[in-house]
Amino acid sequence: MSPIFEFFFGQYRGYETHIIGLEVAGIVFGLISSICSMRNSVWVYPTGIVSTLIFVYILLKFNLLGDTIINGYYFVMSIYGWYIWTRKVTPTQTTPITKATKNDYTNSLGIFLSTMLFIYIIYYVFEKFEGWVSYIDILTTGLFFVGMWMLAKKKLENWLFLLMGNVISVPLYFYKGLTLSSFLYVIFVIISIFGYLAWKNILNNRLQTA
Repeated sequence: MSPIFEFFFGQYRGYETHIIGLEVAGIVFGLISSICSMRNSVWVYPTGIVSTLIFVYILLKFNLLGDTIINGYYFVMSIYGWYIWTRKVTPTQTTPITKATKNDYTNSLGIFLSTMLFIYIIYYVFEKFEGWVSYIDILTTGLFFVGMWMLAKKKLENWLFLLMGNVISVPLYFYKGLTLSSFLYVIFVIISIFGYLAWKNILNNRLQTA
């Protein structure tokens, strides 16, 4: 076996076949969901729901409590976001892309801090701390909670919070032995950048037209 292949995928040797299959399926649906999000398509939510349910199961197996709760939260926010994105704000227009307001940032700070406190308590109560990995997991959970909340409200800045969380998740998932998911987060980093630029362009065009 190639040393490079062994370095990246050697840990999969001991995994159950169904876990690998589920991770691949979750990755595919997650990737489709992110592309739909970048394209401002409501299909971001039904495909995202499938991905989150798969990863809730997988992450529980790997004791990543923060990311497990993230995916449970994604499921709830997907239902909420699906409603917001399809709601008619005028007889002919659904919820548009907008920039975050000062009040949005205030709410985001509250979500960020309360989320990290909550995940910390979960780790403490269930005695699941694994050193620095758990603290990084707590940080990314806070970032992703804010990002998903802003995504559901169609705020441009959602991409910036998701970008930070995705960048941190690349080494985190690799360290935990989920190499395929780590590679997925590399793609998510790229999508976050292009998603921000695409949404910004849509927003600027709408403002110019108005």
